Amino acid sequence: MTTTAELLKGAAELFPDEVVTQAHVRHIDLPGAGHFALITLDNGLDHTKPTTFGPQSLANLDKAIDQVEAEAAAGSITGVGVTGKPFIFAVGADLKGVELLKNHDDALAIGKGGHEVFKRLSAVGVPTFAYYNGAAMGGGVEVGLHCAYRTVSAALPAFSLPEVFLGLVPGWGGCTILPNLIGADRAVSVIIENSLNQNKQLKGAQVYELGIADALFEGADFLEQSLLWTAAVLKGEIEVVRPGIDRGEGWDKAVARGRFIADSKVHGAAPAAYRALDIIEAAKNGDLQQGFDAEDVALADLIMGGELRSGIYAFNLVQKRGKRPAGAPDKSLARPVGKVGVVGAGLMASQLALLFARRLEVPVVLTDIDQERVDKGVGYVHGEIDKLLLKGRVNQDKANRLKALVSGSLDKAAAFGDADFVIEAVFEEIGVKQQVFAEVEAVVSPTAILATNTSSLSVSEMASKLEHPERVVGFHFFNPVAILPLLEIVRGEQTDDASLATAFGVAKKLKKTAVLVKDAPAFVVNRILTRFMGEIQNVIDEGTPVAVAEKAVEPLGLPMSPLVLLELVGPAIGLHVSETLNRSFPDRFTVSPNLAAVVKAGKRGFYVYDSGKPELDPEVAALLVQGDSVLTEDQVRARVLDAVAQEIGLMLEEGVVAEAQDIDLCLITGAGWPFHLGGITPYLDREGVSERVNGKPFLAPGVASVPA
Repeated sequence: MTTTAELLKGAAELFPDEVVTQAHVRHIDLPGAGHFALITLDNGLDHTKPTTFGPQSLANLDKAIDQVEAEAAAGSITGVGVTGKPFIFAVGADLKGVELLKNHDDALAIGKGGHEVFKRLSAVGVPTFAYYNGAAMGGGVEVGLHCAYRTVSAALPAFSLPEVFLGLVPGWGGCTILPNLIGADRAVSVIIENSLNQNKQLKGAQVYELGIADALFEGADFLEQSLLWTAAVLKGEIEVVRPGIDRGEGWDKAVARGRFIADSKVHGAAPAAYRALDIIEAAKNGDLQQGFDAEDVALADLIMGGELRSGIYAFNLVQKRGKRPAGAPDKSLARPVGKVGVVGAGLMASQLALLFARRLEVPVVLTDIDQERVDKGVGYVHGEIDKLLLKGRVNQDKANRLKALVSGSLDKAAAFGDADFVIEAVFEEIGVKQQVFAEVEAVVSPTAILATNTSSLSVSEMASKLEHPERVVGFHFFNPVAILPLLEIVRGEQTDDASLATAFGVAKKLKKTAVLVKDAPAFVVNRILTRFMGEIQNVIDEGTPVAVAEKAVEPLGLPMSPLVLLELVGPAIGLHVSETLNRSFPDRFTVSPNLAAVVKAGKRGFYVYDSGKPELDPEVAALLVQGDSVLTEDQVRARVLDAVAQEIGLMLEEGVVAEAQDIDLCLITGAGWPFHLGGITPYLDREGVSERVNGKPFLAPGVASVPA
C-alpha cells in the first residue's frame, strides 16, 4: 500500500515549480493549561502571495503533524493549534499544480494526499484548534474543519469554499465535514449557493454566526485572545456546545434546495455542483471516511474534465491577464488625473460620477442641458453615498468628503477648464457625440483626455473633426457600472500612447478589468452578444416558438436567458446596436422586424411576470409575425454556436483584440459568462464547434483543456 509520503513525493515530482508552504512548529505555555504546540502555515512571502497547498506543502504539514503527534504521545503537549501568516490563513490547493495533471491516477493522488494529511489533525491524541486569522478558502477552510475547535478573526475579509465556482468540489473534507458540523442547509449555502453566486465570500462574523467557528475575536489581538480561549477550553472552563443536526427531512430538503439552485444557475451544464450535492446527500449518515472516498473520486473525475480546465483558465484570465492588459502602453507615459468631467447627468453618467469620485477621490463635475437634470444627477450621487454610509461601507467623514467632490454646472468652460479627463455619456448618436466633443475641446487644456462611453459607435469618427483627435479614447463601461468589472478601452485611429496609457492608469484606479480593443463596430462584448441574440431572434422570426429558442441555449449555463438579457439591456438599445452592426456587416447581422415592432409598441421586453415567472406577454405574442420553419432545441443551439464561433474567428482576423483570451476575459467580466465555459472559446473548442466552423480550435491544446 502506498504511504502518504510516497503519494506526495510522486505528486511533487509532477510539480517542480510549487511555491512551497512551510509548517513551523513553536511551543507556547498556556496559563494553567500546559505546553501547547502551534503550527504556522507560511510560504515566506507577503500577503500578496497567499499560502497554498501543493504536494510539497502537504508533505511539510505531514512532518509537522508527525512531530506534534509524538509530543502528544509523550505527554509533553496538551493541545495543537494551526494558524497562518499575517492576513492569510491559507487559500487552498495550488491550482498551477492541478493544471499540470494529465491522468486520473495522478488526480486521485492529489485528493488522497490532502485527506491523508488533514485527517491526521483529528487523531493527534490531544485537542486540536484552528485559528482563522486571515483569508481562508478551499483547502485552507478544510484544514481547519479537521480540527476539533475553530476561532475566527472579526477582521477576516474572505472565507469560502469556491471549488464549485471553478468546476471542482470541496475535496479535502468540505463536502463531508461541513454539513455534519453546521447542518446540510447551511452547508449548501456555503458550498453551492455562495459559489454559484459569483464566488461570494463570507466575513469573519458570518463564519461565526454559521457555526463554522466556535468563537469570534477582534483582529488586533486575535491570536492572543484565541490562545486564552483555548486555555479555558483545555481547563474545562469553557464548554463548546453545538446545536443538533437535522438528519431527517431537513437534510433532504437542503439537498433539494441545492439542486434547485444548481439548475437555476447552470441548468445541468456543469457537473461540479451536482457531484458536491451527491456527496452532501450521502454524508447524512455521518460516515466521514465514506465521504472522503467519494470526494477523492469526484475530485479526480472533475480534474480530468473540461469544465475545471476552463474554470482554471478563466480564473487565470481574471487574476493575471486582467491585471496586465495585453497591448497597453508603458504606464510611465500616463498623465496624472486631478479632476474629472462628466458630460451628461442621466443614470449612466451619474453612475460614472459616483465611481470616479469613490475610486479616484478627485473633484468630479457633471454638466447637462438644464439645471434640473444637473441637480438630479448630483442628487443621485449624493443619495448613493448616503446609502453607503447607512450600510457602514464609508464613515461620516468619508461620506462628507465624497459628496463635496461631486458637483454640477451648466457652464462647460467653468466645469471642465481645469479637468484632466472628461468622459461623455450622452445619447448614442454620432452627430450628438461629435458636437459634445467639439464643445468640450474648445474649453479644456490641450492635454486633457476626451473619453467616450459609446457602446457601438466609431471612436475614430467621433474624433475626426477635432483639432486634437489623438487624445480621444473609447472608455466603454458595462451596466451596472458598480458591479461589472470590464472596461473596453478603445484605441481610435489617431489615439496616441500617452492618452491610451492615461486611460489604462485611470482604469486601474477604478479597479476595473481593462481590455484594449480596436475601434471596430460594437467592439467585443456587444458584437458577440448581438450576433448571439440576433441568431435567436432570426430563428424566432423564421417560425421557432420563443420558448424553444430560449431553452435551446440553457445547456450553456448562462447567467440569464437571451430575452431576459434583452429586457435588461432594453429592446431599443438592442435594436440600435443591431442596426449599427447591420450597416457594417449586413451579411451577418440582421435587424429583426419583430424586435422593431416590440420597440415601436413601447414594450420593455418579451415577458410579463404576473405569476412570478417569465411568461410571453400576450401583447408581444400578438405583434410577432413568424414564418413556418420550426427548429428543434439542438438545431437552434448549433446554429447559435456556429454564428458565435464564426464571429469570434472574424474578430481575431480583424485584430479587434490581441488573442482569443481577451474575448473570453471580456465575456466573463463584461457579460458574466460562466467560468465553466472559460468565457466561450474553450467551450466552442471542447464541443467541436470551432473546428466545424473555422477549421481549427481557438486555443492550443492544454491551455484550457487536459494537457496531451
